[in-house]
Amino acid sequence: MSQPHQPPLTERPTKIRYGVLALLCLLAFILYVDRICLGQAAKDIREELGLTKTEIGYVHTAFTVAYSLFEVPAGWWGDKYGSRGVLARIVVWWSVFTALTGGGWGLTSLIVIRFLFGVGEAGAFPNSAQILARWMPLEERGKAQGLVNSMAQIGGVFAPLLTAYLIAWIGWRWTFAVYSVPGLIWAGVFFSWFRDDPQTHPSVNAAERSLILAGTQKKSGEHPPIPWRGVLSHETVWLLGLVLACGAFNTYLYFSWYPDYLKEGRGVSPKLAGGLASLVLTGGAIGCISGGFLCDLMAKLPGDPKRSRCWWCCFAFLMGACLLLIGKQCDSPVAASTWTAASVMFTLSTLASWWSAVTEVSGRHLGALFGLMNSLGGLGAIASQQFVGRFADWMESRGHAGRAQWDPMFYVYAGVLVVGGLAWLFIRPRRSVDDD
Repeated sequence: MSQPHQPPLTERPTKIRYGVLALLCLLAFILYVDRICLGQAAKDIREELGLTKTEIGYVHTAFTVAYSLFEVPAGWWGDKYGSRGVLARIVVWWSVFTALTGGGWGLTSLIVIRFLFGVGEAGAFPNSAQILARWMPLEERGKAQGLVNSMAQIGGVFAPLLTAYLIAWIGWRWTFAVYSVPGLIWAGVFFSWFRDDPQTHPSVNAAERSLILAGTQKKSGEHPPIPWRGVLSHETVWLLGLVLACGAFNTYLYFSWYPDYLKEGRGVSPKLAGGLASLVLTGGAIGCISGGFLCDLMAKLPGDPKRSRCWWCCFAFLMGACLLLIGKQCDSPVAASTWTAASVMFTLSTLASWWSAVTEVSGRHLGALFGLMNSLGGLGAIASQQFVGRFADWMESRGHAGRAQWDPMFYVYAGVLVVGGLAWLFIRPRRSVDDD
């Protein structure tokens, strides 16, 4: 049996690809801290600026609309010009608008600032996917994708609790200024050290170059036009977008609204709300990393590993729906959050499998098509952010308060997870869009 990934015996391969992976993991951590901190700060912002829940929902949605609109252009930009310069620029951009969020003086200014913040963050994951496809051999890619996704969730874990303490110490405005600093430092380090092509990185030796080249698709410098007719008629593209939309509808509840639900629906303190929101996102981090290992494991199974991946993802979404409804019935906020964390763990365990499916179908257009499918997921995020604020205000107008005001929304979230799980069963892994 041949072993194409074995490097030359005379030289031990360097491990620069793991340095690249570490930088992407750190990027994902910063990305989610800067994104999710608004959810913990929302109540303070509403009270100082006199905004309603529906209006703060517009602020949340401004980010997600921009994020969805600019993923394809940002991914295409990275495909055409290389991710090194593109990623460094967009991280600087979003870090600046993170700081400017603390200077918001009203609804309109916050909507504009968070929209421009979303323009920057839109390019992070499409370009990260492109980098992983270039730098990580196939047999390591699932774990790498799982690690990047788990570090994003760990950023989400830290964001609510850290934000609660920072707001208590320096106020919400200066908290956003503090959060802008790590991204600026990251961009400088990344741009000075990273190279788009591992074959040109001065620290990569011949053995690692051989290992990477054997386990990835070597791409020429030419970037052909995207075959949009084949893309738009490719059912897997739309199904993967639907799956992510259902998943994003669920997860953006925890990114944007869960601390408010705990404080106003469950009556817990701001610091406890931050801690419990972090607990829920810890479940997501565990799911992401375990899902990455599971994705690599399924790739080695006999039979059709791609179909096995779809069946697992269906099961995970359905389990997520069941566990979410169990948590809703719990009177204890801690118990409810623990069951909810288990729900998020199952649903986010599918992310590495989703990334792998997107990589397979996108061919030479990974940045742009990852952006397309991720932007379809953004529609679910937008719907979630708008739904919760409007639903809570509507229930309040009908005289409901506490859990009676908030809890019925979980039936909607469970139903959407069921739709996402069933959608996985209709995905038929096939050739990439380049072959259509």
